[in-house]
Amino acid sequence: MTARPLWIGIAGAGIGGLATAALLARAGHSVEVHDRFDRPAPVGSGLVIQPVGRRVLQAIGVEAVALSQGQILSGLLGTSVETGGPVLVASYGQSADAKGLGIHRSVLFDLLLEAATGAGAVLVPSSEVVGQAGDKFALTHGQSRRYDLLIDATGAGSRLSPLAHRILPFGAIWATVDWVSGTFPKDELTQKYHYADRMMGVLPIGGVNGARKAALFWSLPRDGYDAWRHQGVAAWRDVARAHWPQAAPFADQITDPDQFTMARYAHGTLLNPVRENLVHIGDAAHRTSPQLGQGANMALLDAFALSQALALHPHTLTDALRTYAWMRRVHVWGYQALSAAFTPQYQSESRALAHLRNRCLYPLSRVWPVPRLLTRLVQGDLLPPITGLPRN
Repeated sequence: MTARPLWIGIAGAGIGGLATAALLARAGHSVEVHDRFDRPAPVGSGLVIQPVGRRVLQAIGVEAVALSQGQILSGLLGTSVETGGPVLVASYGQSADAKGLGIHRSVLFDLLLEAATGAGAVLVPSSEVVGQAGDKFALTHGQSRRYDLLIDATGAGSRLSPLAHRILPFGAIWATVDWVSGTFPKDELTQKYHYADRMMGVLPIGGVNGARKAALFWSLPRDGYDAWRHQGVAAWRDVARAHWPQAAPFADQITDPDQFTMARYAHGTLLNPVRENLVHIGDAAHRTSPQLGQGANMALLDAFALSQALALHPHTLTDALRTYAWMRRVHVWGYQALSAAFTPQYQSESRALAHLRNRCLYPLSRVWPVPRLLTRLVQGDLLPPITGLPRN
């Protein structure tokens, strides 16, 4: 019996949804992507694509262009206001294939959108998914057509996902600014911490519209955004300069609070991301802090694992979805646990954890073989990204 192509509906035209659409359309399935906006667009500033995510971009066929437009990263460095020295150091190693990639969300979005539509996926704009109606999406106005498979890629605001999550005490504001030469290494994510309750970071993200850019971020309590706006940008720039004088050329570019976007984070994981003919991927299935830089990469891995599971079980959708859930379980649950352990040391009100980080954990992190384990951790493959995938 020859497997027939599936009719697949995807809710959400974000990174995970578009990557899934590109992979499944290239595999011969009929794919429609529903998005609530008239013209789908990315939300946010820069992000890091780890080596595990780069391999998915390679499978989609967009890695080479992403590398040419983003910025290769060789490592990350976090220093402390209190000690004056490093408290977080991680290197990606020497292999070119094992480096991180800083890139603006809009650049990655455009590449994935072009790949998805070029493969034959159809974008359905102004089509907000508010629920499930059997084998259809329930839309704001009516219902979608019938699909063999429904995929929820609507992110942290999913109205399809039953995920129970815990709101984390800290979030961050993000902005895109011009890269300033002579400040920091252009191939390094650099961060400055005051205990664990204040963090500022600069991420080089390559070119946007022909100009080299950086993502600037500043941690805030989850309910601190209104107070931050009330204090005024000029007052914030003074605080930022005092916190990290070397980053002043980046902070000085902020003249309007609307240059920043507030991101709030949560932690939670679905026990099973599959319900009959509905699959949850990305933040609709698992939410965590960005401390390990895995958010977008987890969504890309979900997309790739789902495409592989459908290819391995072309005749039985139930088996394919069961296989997909199993493929991602170890990696998702493992990295969720690691993120939950790491985050309070870098974003919390606890000075005791900050002292523990500075005086004990950082020195231990420089002792063999921990540096190699940290490299694997940030690369995204300390645990198998996809369990049981046949090797070529």
